Amino acid sequence: MGEIAERYRRRAEAFERKVAAVRPEQWDNQSPCEKWTAKDVVDHIVMMHGFMLMPVARKLEPANDPLTAFQEARAAVEDVLDDPVLALTETDTPSGRLTTEQHIDQVVSDDLVLHGWDLARATGQDETMDPVDLEALWASTTAIPADVMEKFRTPGAFGEGVEVFGAEVKVPPDAPLQDRLLGLIGRQP
Repeated sequence: MGEIAERYRRRAEAFERKVAAVRPEQWDNQSPCEKWTAKDVVDHIVMMHGFMLMPVARKLEPANDPLTAFQEARAAVEDVLDDPVLALTETDTPSGRLTTEQHIDQVVSDDLVLHGWDLARATGQDETMDPVDLEALWASTTAIPADVMEKFRTPGAFGEGVEVFGAEVKVPPDAPLQDRLLGLIGRQP
């Protein structure tokens, strides 16, 4: 198993545990994403998994509940990551030409950590991000050029209704790294 596949599996397992821990009455809880409930967070993650599968002619079937939907999306992505031909298929993305596994790594794998925090916050679960993931996400997010970051903060820049990051929330420079990352992507730590 390659590094990208291993990282995805570890992050997907953590996200799945959070989804499984949501009580039925919590699905309508407001998430830190202004327009989303807890269920919307999971729906977004599943939808993004579906987008990652499109370049390799795979698609997800609708599921009846958030946990099953995520488990099926996760299994489909893991199948792609386990297939060297599919994993290394190149496609044009908003970030340039990438292999399917690189695109999965940069989009849904990172989203599992960030939206895992959103889901945890919405449902009263442990919000602590894995320190390894936190360091990696801080490094990659702070390396985004200012013009690209501005595009990420512009609603609709990647399609109608798509918002990557919100407006930066100022946090003290000596705040914990997780708080600084959350503020940078537009979350109120």
